[in-house]
Amino acid sequence: MTGDPSAPDPSSTGPAGTGTASALDALRIDAGSDRPPFEQVRIGVIDLIESGELLTGERLPTVRALASRLGVAANTVARSYRELEAAGVIETRGRQGSFIRAGRHDALDAGFAAATAYVETARELGLDDSVIVEMLNRVLGRT
Repeated sequence: MTGDPSAPDPSSTGPAGTGTASALDALRIDAGSDRPPFEQVRIGVIDLIESGELLTGERLPTVRALASRLGVAANTVARSYRELEAAGVIETRGRQGSFIRAGRHDALDAGFAAATAYVETARELGLDDSVIVEMLNRVLGRT
């Protein structure tokens, strides 16, 4: 579902170091809820997208990593991811992992896409992350 289980877990950050894991830290499973845990995960991801905490293109944690963080079985998270993918909310890109596909489509999503493109281009030019951040800080200081 989310790619090679032996691959390193990319969940600590989304593309370009966006911090997807911290957005998902708000996700909790209520053992006393009438809703099954897989449904709580599914709804929780959708709520984070609607609030703008998860943006289009951000990488989700692996099934195992999120299951461990939430204290549920991996099959619970896998079912949530399958249902989110079937609804077009996320997409799985093989070994690259699962990503937010459907967002709010507002300025936050557009800005995130622009920032992602900038970082990818800068890395292709051979710049390391510290130089990229310094360049952004310099540009921000001029505006």
